[in-house]
Amino acid sequence: MSGIALSDRPRLRKPGRMKYDKARQSDLLLLPERVVELNETAGAILRLCDGQRTIADMIGELEAQFVQTGLRDDIVEFIASATERGWLEPCS
Repeated sequence: MSGIALSDRPRLRKPGRMKYDKARQSDLLLLPERVVELNETAGAILRLCDGQRTIADMIGELEAQFVQTGLRDDIVEFIASATERGWLEPCS
């Protein structure tokens, strides 16, 4: 699973932050050098990355929110990718 554990508690890497853009009707990830327009799923995952919730907690919340099961692998893969891109960092 890409070195990601379900007990990890990721958070947005500072000074990155999330913002909802009403004109685009989408979430944006604001980073020092760029702005990333996110789809609904990516925005939902990143909004939960607060350093308090474990990945397992996030999976449960997202499966309830989207009324689906079996999202674990996709969520873990996205979190691993976001971490590699420097969007997320582990919270100790």
